[in-house]
Amino acid sequence: MTLHYTQTVVLLRAPFITDRYGNTTSDRDWDRSTRTTVRRVSVQPDTSAEDTGDRPVVVTGWRLVTRTGVDLDLAPGDRVVALGRVLDVDGDVARWTLGGRHHHTEARLKEVSG
Repeated sequence: MTLHYTQTVVLLRAPFITDRYGNTTSDRDWDRSTRTTVRRVSVQPDTSAEDTGDRPVVVTGWRLVTRTGVDLDLAPGDRVVALGRVLDVDGDVARWTLGGRHHHTEARLKEVSG
């Protein structure tokens, strides 16, 4: 597979919401998210799945890959705007090393519709 690093994405990181008692919740305030533009990455299709339980759901997977030597400030719970879609980071972000040095970063992304 040949990767062309010609895409631009926006990384979104939202603060956690604090409830009326001052406790931090696990919900995020996406209206107050920070936006970081990242250029020269590759976003490619990954696995997809469908579920026809109580309501039809389609989970579409994507994979974000950086160029050699490039890392991203990206973590589980963040979102990525790519290809006109808002995608959730799915699991841990993989930081590949080669010879003890950072080689590239990969992240699985997902979009849930339905």
